[in-house]
Amino acid sequence: MEIAEEMIDWSDELKVKAIELKNGSRIIDCGINVDGSYEAGLLFTDICMGGFGSSSITVHKVNDIPFAFIDITTDHPAISCLGAQKAGWRISVDKYFAMGSGPARALALKPKKTYERIKYEDDYDHAVIALESNQLPDEKVIDTIADACHVESSNVIALVAPTASIVGSVQVSGRVVETAVFKLNELGYDTTRIVSGTGSAPIAPVVKDDVKAMGSTNDSVIYYGSVYLTVRGIDEERFKQVPSSTSRDYGKPFYRTFKDAGYDFFKIDANVFAPAEITVNDLETGKTYHTGHLNGEVILESYGINRI
Repeated sequence: MEIAEEMIDWSDELKVKAIELKNGSRIIDCGINVDGSYEAGLLFTDICMGGFGSSSITVHKVNDIPFAFIDITTDHPAISCLGAQKAGWRISVDKYFAMGSGPARALALKPKKTYERIKYEDDYDHAVIALESNQLPDEKVIDTIADACHVESSNVIALVAPTASIVGSVQVSGRVVETAVFKLNELGYDTTRIVSGTGSAPIAPVVKDDVKAMGSTNDSVIYYGSVYLTVRGIDEERFKQVPSSTSRDYGKPFYRTFKDAGYDFFKIDANVFAPAEITVNDLETGKTYHTGHLNGEVILESYGINRI
């Protein structure tokens, strides 16, 4: 709530726009009718993580070309990544559709099995949700979210950013640690044993097409995302399966994979949604393990770099 209120107070400087709907809810447009900004992208990312993480932007090179990179750190990985940041809420109301992230999920328990695994849920009278969509929600959408969260519509704040935007690019790369935690959860590892997580990924250049943007932003993590986890107890076989390179769909830009699959997500191997590499330090044994690798060639192809 504090971060969202800060975004509203500094909306002009952040290049976002705060809108109050008739039901009293507040919308923060982070890239539909505004430019958005890197700073807004960081705050959007921090909200997605429920305030249990921090983010910053630096510049590194992929091969010989400089790009903006996002760095993520959290000392509560299961709660921040699975309990908040995971895009685990499909919001569909009439013709409106968005993927929902953020702490509001822990009020609505979307999906419930996630919260049962990490033994966590929230109980609060306000809800903050982050929506990945190229449309702003109306009162009916917010009422649906409020009902699921058991709060008044006037107590809902919704941040909205399309994938093809500055904030969209930042927040997708900001999921680099989350993809590792999610993959481990899917592999059956107890993610409450992850003590801390930090990661880095390039921020994809903005392209003027939501489908292609979805490809390049995912590729940022798939082919150049690096994650470092500190855990209590390691299962080597599970950790070896984390990197995206273990997927049958690894090796070409995601947009091409999506196109070859007839634009059907269900035909894509879910194992590709993972960081490129991961290093794990086990506090119980003091040993450190690494697996995976970076792939600069596919990233540059995905980004469509034009040398001049």
